Amino acid sequence: MPAKTGKQYIERVDKAQANIWIDGKQVTGNISEHPAFRGVMKTQSELYELQFHPDKHDYMTYESPTTGDRVNTSFIQPRTKEDLEKRRMMMTEWARYNNGMMGRSPDYINVGIMAYGSAAEMFGMQDKMFAENMRKYYEYCRENDLSLTHTLILPQVNRAVSSSQLPDPYIAARIVKKTEDGVVIRGARLLATQGGVTDEIMVFPSTLLKQSDDDNPYAFAFSIPNNTPGLKFICRESFDYGKSSFDHPLGSRFEEMDTIVVFDDVTVPWDRIFALGDVEVCNKTYVESNAQVHMTHQVVCKNVAKTEFVLGLLHLMVEMINIGHFQHIHEKMSEVIVALEAMKAFLTASEANAKVDKWGIMTPDFAPLNAARNYFPKVYPRLTEIMQIFGASGLMAIPNQADFESELRPDLDKYLQAANGSAYERVRLYRLAWDVCMSSFGSRQTLYERFFFGDPVRMAGALYNGYNKKPYVDRVIEFLNRYN
Repeated sequence: MPAKTGKQYIERVDKAQANIWIDGKQVTGNISEHPAFRGVMKTQSELYELQFHPDKHDYMTYESPTTGDRVNTSFIQPRTKEDLEKRRMMMTEWARYNNGMMGRSPDYINVGIMAYGSAAEMFGMQDKMFAENMRKYYEYCRENDLSLTHTLILPQVNRAVSSSQLPDPYIAARIVKKTEDGVVIRGARLLATQGGVTDEIMVFPSTLLKQSDDDNPYAFAFSIPNNTPGLKFICRESFDYGKSSFDHPLGSRFEEMDTIVVFDDVTVPWDRIFALGDVEVCNKTYVESNAQVHMTHQVVCKNVAKTEFVLGLLHLMVEMINIGHFQHIHEKMSEVIVALEAMKAFLTASEANAKVDKWGIMTPDFAPLNAARNYFPKVYPRLTEIMQIFGASGLMAIPNQADFESELRPDLDKYLQAANGSAYERVRLYRLAWDVCMSSFGSRQTLYERFFFGDPVRMAGALYNGYNKKPYVDRVIEFLNRYN
């Protein structure tokens, strides 16, 4: 089937009946009706519906090169800068719809799968079968508009040793054995966002520091349906508390859920294996395929939309209680403006300097994207801090919808009115700010942005060590030697 509708998305996930656990109980019945998941599934279905909007259809979808059907543009293999622009328009449409609050909207993994599929040859270093598997899987995802979660983090038990040195060799997911049917996997991985509310799970290679051949069984890449026997998703507490969109405007819509993924002797069919049992091969795939570049391109689109949303919300707060004449407000608002313009510039530069890679794919320039992914984890916590400063005690004076529907309404209307809005309008706005910067949902967003791409210190080290500093060093040396 080509690009799917929101209804088809919900029907497919409900029908799959994945093994999902939350609050100590296994989810039964339609997961789309469960209080912890119905909000985000409804939003995700709305994202898919945007593919069919008459004014957006031309850039939200494109013609499949194999069937001619309209498929989601996030799967496109960009050959030109115009293709990149079209893909960015599609990703921005989704990001603005969820205000950047869904870090794992389907396009994130879609662009990664595209990169892997385009670089399928790379997976053939071990076995030509793996290259063919990857190529076919990319086409399968594209033609069926699959939604995917993914996992790549190993359990945090003892960071000083490798997984093979832990007291139980099957804490981190590892290869148990190979059979005629496939490869048996046992153990756990972290942290599958949207685990269980997608069609399939992509198990990315974890970047491992190989200390011995004992580490090879922890190295693999594959993808399987979420309802594969032995596969289990263990959820954290939901930050969607079943409240109205007035009480929890973000949590009620965008709570994506994070899950621990347990493999209880899961058999992965041979045609779903992309890499197997070789740390060095797995360590290369993410960079060699340029998946990290294309996925970062999607993330920066999302972060631009998120910063736009924060700027708009802050300005409404300023206007609501008439604090726009204070200089410290100007200073802090300018920080947000600078952050937004910086993120937009990173995105523009990456596309302007894009080049065709060795796989024939028009690939954004990674240097500005890499700078953006190092910058945003530092600036986003500051943006939420500014929101707390602007809101001050007002972020605590936020009665809920039930209060406004009670006999308390006259008191609330009198004491919570604002210079430029009614009490109801003011509280509605401030509850939104609270859900960005203070609620469980908002705190999770801040933590999420801090560690989106991993440890910020390691990322900074990788940026420093990988950045080409030689031209600038040579210029300084030339200047020093100019009059010798």
